[in-house]
This record gives sequence, structure tokens and C-alpha cells, in this order.
Amino acid sequence: MDVFTTKAGQVRGRRSGRDPGITAVRGLPYAAPPFGADRFRAPRPAQPWDGVRECTAFGPVAPQSAELPGSPAWSPGDEDILTLNIWAPADGPGDLPVLVWIHGGAYVFGSSAQPDFDGTALAARGLVVVTFNHRLGFEGFGHVPADGEGPACPDNRGLLDQIAALEWVRDNIAAFGGSPGRVTLAGQSSGATSAACLIATERARGLFQRAILHSAVNACATVEQAARTTAEVAAAAGVPATRAGLLAASPQTLVSAADRVVDRYRQDPGSGRRHYDPAIYGPVADGDLLPSDPLEAWAAGAGAEVELLVCHTTEEYWLLDAVGSSAQVTTERQLATFAEDFGLPSHLVDGYRDRMPDAPVLDVYLALYGDLLFAEYSSRLAETHARAGGRTYLSRFDRRSGGTGGSGVDGRGGEDGGSGEDTRGGGDGGSGGDGGRVRAWHCADIPFAFGNLHQESLHFLTGGPPGPADHELAHRMTGAWAAFAAHGDPGWAPLDGGGEATAVRVWRMTGEEARETDACRDLWRAAGLPLLAP
Repeated sequence: MDVFTTKAGQVRGRRSGRDPGITAVRGLPYAAPPFGADRFRAPRPAQPWDGVRECTAFGPVAPQSAELPGSPAWSPGDEDILTLNIWAPADGPGDLPVLVWIHGGAYVFGSSAQPDFDGTALAARGLVVVTFNHRLGFEGFGHVPADGEGPACPDNRGLLDQIAALEWVRDNIAAFGGSPGRVTLAGQSSGATSAACLIATERARGLFQRAILHSAVNACATVEQAARTTAEVAAAAGVPATRAGLLAASPQTLVSAADRVVDRYRQDPGSGRRHYDPAIYGPVADGDLLPSDPLEAWAAGAGAEVELLVCHTTEEYWLLDAVGSSAQVTTERQLATFAEDFGLPSHLVDGYRDRMPDAPVLDVYLALYGDLLFAEYSSRLAETHARAGGRTYLSRFDRRSGGTGGSGVDGRGGEDGGSGEDTRGGGDGGSGGDGGRVRAWHCADIPFAFGNLHQESLHFLTGGPPGPADHELAHRMTGAWAAFAAHGDPGWAPLDGGGEATAVRVWRMTGEEARETDACRDLWRAAGLPLLAP
């Protein structure tokens, strides 16, 4: 009988439809609903219950405007949003390694109910897998000014929710066969940067021993920058930018107001950095929970005891272009303005253009912006952690098929100078690229790492139904995650103490390990990487 006893009460799960040897527990509250008197406050423990709580369906998602394929939408009035889900071997031996997943979504959308985050395949590898929802948008990351009349509203409430979920795991996961001393924190995109922030904060120390970061995003605001965003959102909502004014606005009102602020940036080419991809929320370096951008905090030695696995894709930003969230930069003048807006030196842009001699301006922009936001930031996190004495592994996802291959950097095979051979492996090319090409773009690695290629709603990311080579790649990637979570070794050499990215696993159909060659890393080393704010 799949009944488990937590500190708040008993819960009943259900055997997975994919694998009867795995029990799934869904919608289990790890904290109280963060609304009413608790809105804009740090999370509080969930209230205990009597009897056995049925936990067979995902809990409500956090306030957001996005509606993702295969995932539930937010309904105004849903308040019990701080829930988690567990997949565990039904007859496991106990003391199993635990993987805790933070979903991405630019800090404003997404949930643990997305089909790519089903933990069945990883649990079958001997892990206890935990996913959870946390506050997003203004509810989770908006700055609320203090007014001296009520209790202070902390910044980074979304990060505080994540810490609360990890504390729940520490206190309860043994009941599901997991070991609280063998926890790996993992995330992708904003989820990866959230994990990087938790590595940097003292409040999360000891709650996890390892971390997996896929495509961490370069985005951390100062308090002053976050306050300016609050002023913009409050103005769009028609309320004062005060604690009382913001509390008077419903979550739905603030979601709609933020959407209007974002749309104005999209429509205004003269609005600077936010015009290109206006993500307006993110972690705040408040000097309390988060001392600084994770890259700076790690350089000072924060979190060096955490073992680290970092990955990024080789064509990150092509997804954002495909879904229409990015500005179109198609002329040399627009490209020059983009570089000026982000403070990028002209020789960096010239270097990309030299290495992409036949590419249209749009592709140069997508390669440059993808590296600025994701690839270079992720690589520097890995190198910085290694230089600070941390055990660090680096990998890149370069699974592509159709067309001529190429990451847009050199037209041959991505950042490591590979061959760019056709690697369809049984897929049909699908819609995951242009002209039949399936790109190694943002998010495409996650269905492989979770082993969820069967999900039809994910075929846009992966280019259609999977073939045998796709399943084999997924088997290797889930195996690497499971091995790292269990033993701290995903199967290839760590970076050396100098932090040089010479040992890099490149995930392709053929499965070889490759060493980095020239790509564009040398250009960034010469130019420096500006740290960005949402």
C-alpha cells in the first residue's frame, strides 16, 4: 500500500502508469499557501492534517499568464501552490540518493507538472526524484518596499520557497526511501540560476551536497534595479508602489501589469537591454539572503564544498527566436545597437562574424546573445567553482539532426569543432528547427536528461518522435545524472584546479567525449562577460 508518513500527516500515492515499480506522490504541500496574511512573506510550514491525504494529482501552479502544452494553467483563486511531487522506487532499499528539481521559465512561468519533468525514468535508475512549485513573477521575485507599518516583505521569496522545499526534503524524504544526506539540487535556465543562488547563500548550507545546473541564465538584480521594476509594474497596475498598494492589487492584476510592462519593452527598440528579451524578474542581490551575483559569490569561495555538474546547449537562443520571445535583429545597424546596449566590444562582434562568414545577421545575433545569456555564463560558473576548489564537471548538449549541422558558430559542429554529420537516428526532423534541421537549443536537453522522449508535447523541442539513437542518448544522460547524484562522478574527468574547460563531455548521438577547441570561448576571455540584470 503506497502510504507514507510525513511530519504533517500521512499521504497516499499511486504507482506510475509508465513503470509499476515506481510510486508517484503528487501535490503534497511543503508550505502553507502564500496568500492572505502570508502574501509577500517568507513561507510558513504547511498545516498538519488528519487521516490519509490523497496525493495523486499535481497541485495548482503559481500565478502566471503562460499556458504551456501538456501543463495545467493557473486559475485565479488557486492558493495552495507550494506543493511538491515525489517519484520513488516502490520497493527500494532505502537511503537512496535524492534529486530535487527546480523548473525554469524566466521566473514568471512554468511548473513541476510539465511533462518533461516526470521523474519515473530517473527513479528507475535508483533515485528518489522531487519536483516542486514555487512563487513566480511579482509574488516570488518582486521587490516590496518597506513602509514601517507592517512586517517586512523579503526579497527573493521564490528562493525562500525553494529553501523551504529543501528543508521539507531534509525532514521527510527518508519516509520515501531517500537519504537526506545525499541530496542533489538540479535545475535548468532560471531554475539553474536559482540553484546557483542557493549554493551562494548561507541559508541553504547543508541542505544539498551536489548540484546540476543546465543553461544557467545571466540575470541577477540589485535592490535598486528591482525597485525600479516594482515602480513600473505598480504604475501599470494603477496602484502606488508601496507595500499597501501592492497588497491591494490581486495576483492577477500584477501578472497582467507585468505583461503590459514587458510588451512595452518589446515594442520599443530604444528601450535598451530589455527590448531584446524582456525578462523583468529574477533573483535580487539584497545583501541578506543573496550577497551578490552567484558568479561573484562563487569566486569568493561560496559553496566550494558542493560538487557541481554544469551543462549548456550549443544553440541556446534559437529556441527563443523560434517561439517569438526575442527581438528580430536582422541588419548590421541593429546588431551594432545590440552590442552597444549590452556594452559588448566591437571586436567580440567582429570575432563572431569572422567565424560565421556566410551566416545572416540574425544567426550572428542569436549565437552572440545565447552565449551572453546562457553558454558563457554557465561555463564561467563551472570554471569559477573549480578555481575556488570545488569538484566540477562541464558538459554541452549538441544533439542535432537534419540540414548541414552546425551550431551557428562555425557551421561545422558546434563549440568543439565537431564534424556536423547528419545524426537523425530515426527521428523525422520534425518542427524543432528550420528547414528540417533540429537544433541543440534551449530546453532540448531536458527531455533527454529526464528520459521523457515519449511525451508528444515535447516533440517541438526534440524535432519529432524519437528514434533508437535518441533513446540511447537519453539512456546515457539519465545514467550520468544518476551516477553523479549517487557518487559524484558522472563518468568523465572534472575540470582541473585552474578552472580551464579542457575536459568537456559533449552530448551527441555518437556519445564521444570531446575537448574544447577554439569556438568562441577565446573571444569572451578577451572581451570579458558583463553581468546582467533582469
